[in-house]
Amino acid sequence: MTLEMAKYLAMFVSEAGEHLSKLGAGLVRLESVAKEGGDTTAFVDELFRHAHSVKGMAATMQLEGIARLAHCAEDLVDAFRRRAASPDAEAVDVLLAAIDGLTGMVERASRGEAPAPDAALVARVSGAARRAREAAATQGDGPAPVSETASAPDAEGTPGEPAAPAMPLRLLAVEAEVAPGCPVPAVRGFLVVNKLARLGSIVRSAPSLEDLKAGRIPGRRVQVLIETATPAAALERALSQISDLAAVSVRLEATEREAPPAPAAREERAVEARVVRVRVELLDSFLDAVGELILATARLREVGRAVPEAFRPPLEEEVDRLHGAVKDLHDKVMAVRMTPIRVLTERLPRAVRDLARRTGKQVELEVSGDDIEIDRAILDELGDPLLHVIRNAVDHGVEAPHLRLLSGKPATGRIAVAAKREHDRVLLEIGDDGKGMDPQKLRAAAVTKGALTEAAAAALTTREALLLACLPGLSTAEKVTELSGRGVGMDAVRRGVEALGGTLDVESVSGAGTRWIFRLPLTVAVQPVLLVRVGGEVLGLPIAKVHGAAQVDLSRLERSQGAPLLPYEGKLVPVMDLGEVLGFGAASAAARSVVVAEGDRARVGLAVDALLGQQEAVLKPLVRPLDLVPGVSAVTVLGNGRPVFILDVQRLVAA
Repeated sequence: MTLEMAKYLAMFVSEAGEHLSKLGAGLVRLESVAKEGGDTTAFVDELFRHAHSVKGMAATMQLEGIARLAHCAEDLVDAFRRRAASPDAEAVDVLLAAIDGLTGMVERASRGEAPAPDAALVARVSGAARRAREAAATQGDGPAPVSETASAPDAEGTPGEPAAPAMPLRLLAVEAEVAPGCPVPAVRGFLVVNKLARLGSIVRSAPSLEDLKAGRIPGRRVQVLIETATPAAALERALSQISDLAAVSVRLEATEREAPPAPAAREERAVEARVVRVRVELLDSFLDAVGELILATARLREVGRAVPEAFRPPLEEEVDRLHGAVKDLHDKVMAVRMTPIRVLTERLPRAVRDLARRTGKQVELEVSGDDIEIDRAILDELGDPLLHVIRNAVDHGVEAPHLRLLSGKPATGRIAVAAKREHDRVLLEIGDDGKGMDPQKLRAAAVTKGALTEAAAAALTTREALLLACLPGLSTAEKVTELSGRGVGMDAVRRGVEALGGTLDVESVSGAGTRWIFRLPLTVAVQPVLLVRVGGEVLGLPIAKVHGAAQVDLSRLERSQGAPLLPYEGKLVPVMDLGEVLGFGAASAAARSVVVAEGDRARVGLAVDALLGQQEAVLKPLVRPLDLVPGVSAVTVLGNGRPVFILDVQRLVAA
């Protein structure tokens, strides 16, 4: 790979990853539509475009190994397009294996390698395409149709394709128009000129190569006069491998004359929306900088209180203006970070299909609300918890086809993933129509494991009993499989959701299925916290985990096993002295403020010295060795410059 092409490696990795992800999801949809006897034409055409784009981009980037495997996959998809093969489970398996291979190769390419494809995989995919053509040939009157990309000579010289015959040199005028939706049109224009330069001698280009490198491409068009022996048709095929080109035309030039300028009308067309790809790391640094500005503004406000009264109004006015500008900047940065949930859910159909085939079950996936947007940082951490729940639903929730038929259900199980907004939070629900969960079995398993006494287990509500499935090592699965059943998955799910500032809930009806609910914040960067004073220290509790607060005299409360019991919403909540839990020592005063928060298994009361109010906090992750302290999740800084630790109530109580 040349230095010029290496500049575009990150863009290639990003776009190739998107095409491969859509190719995998599209294959699963295609298989489903084919089973139902629906029209697959549009699906196949879309898959062919994705495979062709990956092949073309890889060839442009001189990653011949990726181009070769992508070409084989494209050939097999073309067999679907020409009705030479049906998208049955076996053919889809082969293509999914090719996608996995291509994904791994793209990842290696991102590290600067020039990966070679697995020879066995290439043979498997090309063999499937060859058998499809041979089968069609035996059923028809003549030879099977072969894809244009497989039979026609490619001017790019993709491995495995015959070279174009020698031709006399001719002057050809090439014009390419970049699609309106392309985020970086000048880069596409550069790729056009770069590819043509490898197929002949460039006489002139408009815009010039220097203008394209600088990002200038008037009218989104590039015009090139090239002297080449490559046929015009092969030239068009070579350029069609570059994605995001709306049109390509090649014509023979009788004489060498100036390339016609782009029509003025096109140059004066309305300015279209421009999109720029930005690295997530850069957005993270922007958000950190905005967080520092928020803290600095709070510090200025605090310092302003020491200014003489006569000078305070203009200072406070300017601080208010600064705060408004910083808040607006923060909102804009967050808007850029907000990403549709479909980025996460579009990978689920492939996962459900693979899991269902491994377990011998029939499962359909339904996704709704995937246009809901959430912070990209949350999406990045949500993949594993979501996959854990999906895996459990397929392996333990949905019954085998014959058992479903015996119970009066359709043979095919159903898993529904739905997202929706609820005020300043996002609800992500994952439900199945399987056999459901038995709270009695969970109670018994918790008692057997020693996590609860029989009396404590019996006192649990149905919801609390169902949440016992999240206890480490607790499982009611009749057998352990390679997918699940060891009692570790749901514990990881709960920890993962809570680490994001969210909560996990569950609903289940025996014989009718289970529904898991993730309640997630829109962002993890700025969260409301309740400030409390304990033993002379100021600490923060996430508002999302706080149910309420009360001022009580602990000496007048009933006790159980030495702990006060606070009546709250019709239940008795055990109260713990937060200072004693943290090692500050127990407070002597009987009259205390008690914060009712979500504990590890149920609600718990935390006795504190004083409630200091609610505040929007810019949360900072902890570094070692502070991240090893149990019960502490993050740190923020108050306006007076004082650092405040944010407590993780669940882990604090469990510790």
